[in-house]
Amino acid sequence: MFRSAFVAALTAGACFAGSGVPSAFATPATGLAPHRAVYDLKLKDATERSGIAGMYGRMVYEFNGSPCDGYTVSFRFVTQVNTGEETRLTDQQTTTYEDLKNGSFRFLTRSFTDEKLDKEVRGTAREDKEGVSVDLTAPDTKQVELAASRFPTEHMLDVIEHARKGERFFEARLFDGSDAGDKTLMTTAVVGKKEMPKAGDPDADKAGSFSKEAFWPVSIAYYNDTSEGDALPVYRMSFKLYENGITRDLTMDYGEFVLSGKLAKLEMFKPQECK
Repeated sequence: MFRSAFVAALTAGACFAGSGVPSAFATPATGLAPHRAVYDLKLKDATERSGIAGMYGRMVYEFNGSPCDGYTVSFRFVTQVNTGEETRLTDQQTTTYEDLKNGSFRFLTRSFTDEKLDKEVRGTAREDKEGVSVDLTAPDTKQVELAASRFPTEHMLDVIEHARKGERFFEARLFDGSDAGDKTLMTTAVVGKKEMPKAGDPDADKAGSFSKEAFWPVSIAYYNDTSEGDALPVYRMSFKLYENGITRDLTMDYGEFVLSGKLAKLEMFKPQECK
């Protein structure tokens, strides 16, 4: 669940190109900006029912690739959770590969608690005429047929296209390999009007030379695909997204607790050229 929200949001950041990118790192025509971002995480709010007294951590997100060769994401999310009675360390590590040209997606997630492996989810998915076909090899070997869905980069490219057209709201079905890798999520995205960073904003400085650029405020809610009527989202993600691909000021709302993520370090990569 954590991975799904973070990757969805950060893939959005990877899918933008903008005038603020230095010429040495000019992005290819698709607008995908290869980069490595580090975020400091902390607990923003929690209800008594959550059982969480304190929580903090760090996330590292790395995006790379090209339109010709596909895109890879390497993601690590480490947190220390204090329940008031005990403290435990959680570590989620994910790698994905998405081929937009051929409509395929490969994913691997390993989840650890106190350095012990809890769960591994591994598989591939591909778009076909009927929807999305998923072949899982872990935790069990099985094939799953799902409704037509967007993969993470596809989905966020849709968000970008709607934002550029001034279309502020849209819905889509998403498959990102999260949880057990055998279901889709419904999403609703709301994109606000572009804003300029406020003068003297210390958090914007972490975005380096991009900190003076305008950004879109984005909020995406994720629902179980089986939900009916006025169902509550499984989680909600909001963030500030620069046109050049930098994402900052993350907020993840899980209902009973809320996490915030601040950009701590940013490294831009030279884009891979199609051969």
